[in-house]
Amino acid sequence: MIFLIIIGMSLVTMIPRVIPAFIVDKLQFREWVNRWLNSIPYAALGALIFPGIMTVIPDRPYIGLAGGVAAVIMAYIGWNIVLVVIGSILAVFLLSM
Repeated sequence: MIFLIIIGMSLVTMIPRVIPAFIVDKLQFREWVNRWLNSIPYAALGALIFPGIMTVIPDRPYIGLAGGVAAVIMAYIGWNIVLVVIGSILAVFLLSM
């Protein structure tokens, strides 16, 4: 019985995720809709990262902001993502000493 419940729950979660993948491929959107859809991952990533930046050291949020600015500058220059992460961690570490 538990096995059937697990199968049912997996189908209920899988179906809403799989159906849009097949439908969206066949749809043609206007150019502005495509640009808007392409910017969603960046907005979601920013929404996930920004609260963490502000709470690195709760009583000194400017340190987290400085680390975030350092990461943006290194990414803009074109550094590898690993170097950007290490550089921003190093910036926060040096400023918090």
